[in-house]
Amino acid sequence: MMEQKPKIRHWALPLSCLYGLGVALRNALFDYGVLKQERFRIPVISVGNLAVGGTGKTPHVEYLVRLLMPKYKIAVLSRGYKRKTHGYVLANENTPMQDIGDEPWQIKHKFPSIHVAVDSKRTRGIQRLTTDPETSDVQVILLDDAFQHRYVRPSLNILLTDFHRLYPEDRLLPAGLLREPKENAQRADIIIVTKCPHDIKPLDFSIVRKILNPRPFQRLLFTTLSYGPMQALFHDGRRDVKETANEHVLLITGIAKPQQMLSDLQQFTRQLTPLSFPDHHYFSSADIERINQSFAALPQPSLAITTEKDATRLKDLQGLSEELRQSLYVLPTQATFLHTGQQIFNNCVLDHINKRIQKNNGNIATR
Repeated sequence: MMEQKPKIRHWALPLSCLYGLGVALRNALFDYGVLKQERFRIPVISVGNLAVGGTGKTPHVEYLVRLLMPKYKIAVLSRGYKRKTHGYVLANENTPMQDIGDEPWQIKHKFPSIHVAVDSKRTRGIQRLTTDPETSDVQVILLDDAFQHRYVRPSLNILLTDFHRLYPEDRLLPAGLLREPKENAQRADIIIVTKCPHDIKPLDFSIVRKILNPRPFQRLLFTTLSYGPMQALFHDGRRDVKETANEHVLLITGIAKPQQMLSDLQQFTRQLTPLSFPDHHYFSSADIERINQSFAALPQPSLAITTEKDATRLKDLQGLSEELRQSLYVLPTQATFLHTGQQIFNNCVLDHINKRIQKNNGNIATR
């Protein structure tokens, strides 16, 4: 069953109107050509959302990497949220997480053969990726969180929306979480409803389609989160999350919306204790003490689980107790399409790239 509508800060609606005027003016300047958008010959696929964080962009970018990596030389370009550097940075296997941000670092270390770069100016980032000698072999660029970065005109625009907070039912900041009005979803070529329940009912598909009311040219697809084998963060152990039925689990997250993961893990564990921090949170000494105390308070047998993104910030921390280090596991997540969505999505993306190749007279060749 569909859940209740998201909470709206009604007192802030006047401020949302002011914010909306500014967003509308900016978009109008792009729509009428006052602010220029740049197109690129190379296929540029954008993955983004209308709301602030938490729709599962990274698992969907990683899905695209797995789909395209066997056929093309690809690059992922992000702004590198909360990184400690400025300008354009091309990652390598030795680049510190603080220099590029947690999500780009995660992608680079999961897929070391691809190019991963960060730049707040995406046009400059694309130009560097396509012209610098070390990356000039790139054939497809994936833009992470770039739906609002309109200086780039993507060749394919993918919009994500959380099943539990669909954008038509939300409001603009600060009353809601939307960064721009729901009407601007018309820029998307593909709309993906993410974080769907595993047992979603056929009726819910129909309800969501009616709420979103996609345009005739837009593909509407649905994904859920699936989980791989857990890997110990500080040793070589591996475990299946379904083997935690008799354990008390501390779930440590610093992600925007951990609700779906909480709901899923509660089905597997004896008792789940969430310990949540803000998205992209850098852990302080006080946070470390809080984590240690929370884990020590769990009845035995106990286990700690964290996300791949949080693991990038936890792995080099000093002060974690030895008991926690021996019991901390990383739970990998993947986006899994529901019903026939995988084949539809794969065909849409691959057909798009092939058409771009043909349009560019074969200048972009598959490996």
